[in-house]
This record gives sequence, C-alpha cells and structure tokens, in this order.
Amino acid sequence: QVQLVESGGGLVQPGGSLRLSCTASGSISSINTMGWYRQSPGKQREAVATLTSGIFTNYVDSVKGRFTISRDNAKNTWYLQMNGLKPEDTAVYYCRGLGPRTDYWGQGTQVTVSS
Repeated sequence: QVQLVESGGGLVQPGGSLRLSCTASGSISSINTMGWYRQSPGKQREAVATLTSGIFTNYVDSVKGRFTISRDNAKNTWYLQMNGLKPEDTAVYYCRGLGPRTDYWGQGTQVTVSS
C-alpha cells in the first residue's frame, strides 16, 4: 500500500509563489499518472495538473502559464510549482497517484491566497 503525503501549503499574498510536494511511501512503479487536484468550499474537486508517463502534462486553463508539475523519481516525489498566485487559487490541494489498478490520494494541504 502506498501512502501519499503533501506538504508546502500555506498563506501567501497575491502574486506570490508556493511549491507543493507529494511524497510517496513505497514503490511508485504502479503509478503512471501523477496529479494535483484542488477543492474549495462549495465547489467540486477539479484536476489542476497531471503528469503521465513522466512526459505528458495537462493543466486546467486557469493555471496554464503559472503552475508547473514535475517529479523526482529518486525521491518518490512530485511537485506543483505555483507562481503568480491569485485569490481564486485558494483551496485544499490533493495529490493523486493513478495506475491501471491503483488510485492513491493524499490527505490534502491548504493553500490560501490573501492579502
């Protein structure tokens, strides 16, 4: 069983940056899509960024050009670099590791963008 632990959330002013990390305990060989999702109060959880097979990235339109997903296989970790943060980016961010027979989620980390 793989456990995912997020870190890096917090309070930041508009225009600021944060980097979220998701570290997996155990082998991630069963995971071929690494992703970041977010959910704010009253809204459905949405996919923010995904990285498939270490090559193919996909971003929700609202974060294109501002957020970047990446991974470090040696550390069993993937990241979400968030620049140019806006108040509407405020949410709980979750990482996800998805494979043909696996679907792991982290516990979430709060990101608040406010002056």
